[in-house]
Amino acid sequence: MKKLSRDHTHAVNVTLNGRARRAPCEPRTLLSDYLRHGLGATGTHVGCEHGVCGACTVLIDGVASRSCLTLAVQAEGRLIDTVEGLADADGGLNDLQEAFRRNHALQCGFCTAGILMSCQDYLGRNPDPSEQQVRDMLSGHLCRCTGYTNIVKAVLETAAARRAGSQSREGE
Repeated sequence: MKKLSRDHTHAVNVTLNGRARRAPCEPRTLLSDYLRHGLGATGTHVGCEHGVCGACTVLIDGVASRSCLTLAVQAEGRLIDTVEGLADADGGLNDLQEAFRRNHALQCGFCTAGILMSCQDYLGRNPDPSEQQVRDMLSGHLCRCTGYTNIVKAVLETAAARRAGSQSREGE
């Protein structure tokens, strides 16, 4: 019988918010825990650990994914974007974050990071959503504070501004 070594960690390499990162973790470590404890990306929250609440949503290769349902080793070599990566290079809020601020689309803020990441992905795929489409997309997130109305307003406002911006750039 082969003896196992006491050190069962693996170094996982990811590109986190545009930067190559590497940290050791056990094979059973969840991506959410790897991000928070291994890489210090504490904006990713864990609410339910069952993929139900959406607080842990990050982008994996550009697609909104529940980091509490993904093992860190599954993220090897992948592009991971968290809420920390949404800010501008100078640390200012991006357009979606700014719309959330303007529309009071957050209260306690616990679920906000995951919602922002899902919205970022969604607006990339659907630049002109209806209110009902935004509400359907948000159905994968649990928020006890806002009632979603202001979140929907912020997403629709961002979509409209992005469309107007791309139209003005096309006309130049």
